[in-house]
Amino acid sequence: MEKMSKTVSFSSVSSVSNLSSLPSFNSLPASQLKQTFSQSMMEEALEAAETIIKKWDPNSQSYTKIISMFRNSRKEAKEFIRCIRDLRRAMHFLVSQDSKSDKLVLAQNLMQIGMSTLEKEFFQILSSNRDHLDPESASGQSTISSNSEFEVVMENDDDDDVEDAALKKAGESISQVEKASALVMSDLKVIAETMIRCGYGKECIKSYKLIRKSIVDEGLHLLGIEKVKTSQFQKMDWGVLEHMIKNWIKAAKIGVTTLFRGEKLLCDHVFSASITIGQSSFNQIAKEAGLNLFMFPELVASKEKKPHHERIFKLMDLYAAISDLWPDIEMIFSFDSLASVKTIVLSTLKKLKDSIHTCLREFEVTIHKDSSKELTPQGGVHKLTRTTMSFISSLSEYSRVLSEILAENPLKRNTRLLEYYFTAPILEDEHVNNHAFSVYLASLILVFLCKLDTKAESYKDVSLSYIFLVNNLQFVVVTVRSTRLKSLLGDDWLTKHEAKLRSYAAKYEIAAWTNVFASLPAKTSTKLSPEEAATCFKRFHASFAGAYMKQSSCDIEDAKLRDELKVSIARKLVPEYRKFYEKYLLMLRQDRNIEMLVSFKPDNLENYLSDLFHGTAIISGSSHSASSSCCSIGCVKN
Repeated sequence: MEKMSKTVSFSSVSSVSNLSSLPSFNSLPASQLKQTFSQSMMEEALEAAETIIKKWDPNSQSYTKIISMFRNSRKEAKEFIRCIRDLRRAMHFLVSQDSKSDKLVLAQNLMQIGMSTLEKEFFQILSSNRDHLDPESASGQSTISSNSEFEVVMENDDDDDVEDAALKKAGESISQVEKASALVMSDLKVIAETMIRCGYGKECIKSYKLIRKSIVDEGLHLLGIEKVKTSQFQKMDWGVLEHMIKNWIKAAKIGVTTLFRGEKLLCDHVFSASITIGQSSFNQIAKEAGLNLFMFPELVASKEKKPHHERIFKLMDLYAAISDLWPDIEMIFSFDSLASVKTIVLSTLKKLKDSIHTCLREFEVTIHKDSSKELTPQGGVHKLTRTTMSFISSLSEYSRVLSEILAENPLKRNTRLLEYYFTAPILEDEHVNNHAFSVYLASLILVFLCKLDTKAESYKDVSLSYIFLVNNLQFVVVTVRSTRLKSLLGDDWLTKHEAKLRSYAAKYEIAAWTNVFASLPAKTSTKLSPEEAATCFKRFHASFAGAYMKQSSCDIEDAKLRDELKVSIARKLVPEYRKFYEKYLLMLRQDRNIEMLVSFKPDNLENYLSDLFHGTAIISGSSHSASSSCCSIGCVKN
């Protein structure tokens, strides 16, 4: 007996007094109280336990040199677990009868040997079945069957037929790989449960943590998650960080939903006998790894306190990814001992919100402060228009993120002006309240359109300033109509701005072509004399030639808008000129300078107008008179 006690490596229960750590006999279920050991039953349990436990004692002469009891003979492993269970009950009986009994000391030594054997088996199963216990396999099982052969033993010793039927049914419903994984997890659970019930939970955790922590750490390493020193991080270029953010988002999704979730499920299953021990085990395995995973976005959020507005999209990607993972994070790291992981995640989300909010303000300030004097010479779409609308349309793709942020902390606005200018659409099919975001986008575009008005004033030619406004507002409207902005701003916004676009086009026609329209006699005027008719032809040709050469340099990029504007001008001009032409041409037939007076026919006017708005100016080689310029045009067209 003395020799046996020296071979035991455990210290948890080294004397009879340590039996207080075992569950009391009185705490057992009523069904087990009815099975109270008699003296003979106790002796039979000790005898059976001594035989099988010593067989697996490495210091025993009867020790078999087989690596794993569970791998060699599941029947014998099943018997070993039963003997440990009966030995525990026998020890409770002996304590109640005689706490100084020699048999109690024997039982204690046998228990220590049995626990040492189970700890070895536990470690071997963990280390030799890494493939069957990978977090991905565990995370794929929303529920883990508890009807394993060993778990049935713990609850029902005699119903082998039920056990075999359950195992056969389970085997028919899952693949061989899943069956192997379930079997391994079952073995671990029954060993852990046995050791915990016998007061050896700490030893069980020690082996579990040693193996599983290395798997989690290795998993993060394979995902590319490494510790980054703050000093090194602060020196990193944004281009490098963009690439790292993209990779981190992918890694974090796998890390949380597969690695940590799978490990949590496995841990909960293996240590289902004790919530406290399960929590302690998972804490030791996952806490450091969880902090390492979320250290990177925390550093990014801390670094970007005053970020450039173009960085907002990667920050929103990061925010969206973490927000999407938050329900899983909250569930996985639910214990108080893991609160630091959730704290760093919440802190990161708060910092990212602040950075995103700063980017929005900074972008608006950039528009306000834009003082570039460069104008498009042909009244085309300005570079600021392209960059601004590209940025705003990209923002619209992040409606969920920005709606959440702006709803909590809206940017200051002229409320009365916005209420007059914009009414946010009601989106019945949306799960997120986009009102704050819609208002922000409308106000941002309003700020930009005001800046365009200012730039238009820089043109010396009024007609060219309206071409500039037409082109740029058309670009804005087309961008809104063809992107997510349409649903966020609504049809009412589009209707208003399309009306404004038509207004700009009408003002352009007045500014550019009024002199041409006015050169023709009014409808109410009396019949002209030949001299008056000749003068009127000269005046029309001169004004048309001047307007034509000036407006031909203008550029309208949108083909549909370009055609609409040309048609509008032609409808106002061609019919009136045709009436005048047909009415007075015969009167001037005898004039020797008829070709100079009437240099083109009404049918050619639409051809002249078709050359407009392509940005190809007609350059005169010398300073001809208005009439000679008109003739030059007429020669080209005739």
